[in-house]
Amino acid sequence: MSVDLTVIWAFIIAFGILAYVVMDGFDLGIGILFPQFQPGEGRNRAMNSIAPFWDGNETWLVLGGGGLFAAFPLAYAIILPATYPLIIAMLLGLVFRGVAFEYRWRDEKHRPFWDMAFMGGSLVAAMSQGMVLGALLQGITVVDRAYAGSWFDWFTPYTLLTGVGTVAGYALLGACWLIWRLDGDVQQKARGLAKKSALATAALMGAVSLYNVALRPEYAERWLTAPEVYWLAPVPIATGLVAILLWRAIGRGESSPFWYALGLFLLGMAGLGATIWPNVVPPDVTIWDAAAPHRSQVFMLVGVAITMPLIVGYTAWAYWVFRGKVGKEGYH
Repeated sequence: MSVDLTVIWAFIIAFGILAYVVMDGFDLGIGILFPQFQPGEGRNRAMNSIAPFWDGNETWLVLGGGGLFAAFPLAYAIILPATYPLIIAMLLGLVFRGVAFEYRWRDEKHRPFWDMAFMGGSLVAAMSQGMVLGALLQGITVVDRAYAGSWFDWFTPYTLLTGVGTVAGYALLGACWLIWRLDGDVQQKARGLAKKSALATAALMGAVSLYNVALRPEYAERWLTAPEVYWLAPVPIATGLVAILLWRAIGRGESSPFWYALGLFLLGMAGLGATIWPNVVPPDVTIWDAAAPHRSQVFMLVGVAITMPLIVGYTAWAYWVFRGKVGKEGYH
């Protein structure tokens, strides 16, 4: 039986994107929520809870983007020109956030400015990522295997909705992370923020799902007609159950709210993947249309087989070493 390397690469890229969304999502979420915490102990403990992880989390962004370029070069060549303003905004947001993260400790005189920069960079990066997703889902104009749209095709009510939904989801991840890693008054503050973020995330996930059905006829056909609907129905059902469990866990759990929030993201990604499959650039470019030559896929797969276990291993080790709660003195 032959192995379809194109499908394997599609799942590798999907895994890299999911890993980035999960791991960088919670520290972007903490940046989004940063102004809600009191200057001093509250903000310092929130930032210290992600200090050992935040830059390593962005490794997965490199894997996702680099993997897309290597395994699906046609998709890379179409998606980037279609979303250049968003990609530029995201990268600037991530750079500004990183600078603010370091300088707020070294430049106490201007710490309020760097706190706002940390929040602003996180917000811009999260909003841009959500709008890139929306721009992809709504479809990209392709003529002769090249992007044929305008500079602002990505800017629509739908992309604004997906952008705001991503911001709410990241805020939920950040609040749940702080519930797990902090205690005392800051943890109680995070519980309140998690409840608000959970309500916003659930509402926006529902709104995006309904919008998807009306967005393109092939999406409606996939989700509303037999036999596909029977295979896909467990996704929204499981999403509703996880949302209920998350709401109950926020009030009394420690680590469980974070894991339920991750479950929501996993189910959301599964639903979006099922919506566009097998296209990598809706509505017409499939993963096979965009794939690199077979020999290139084999060569790159060897590299991924070596490097990905190393990335997973050192990431797991870092989370294990800094697994405790962050005390008032700022240490794990």
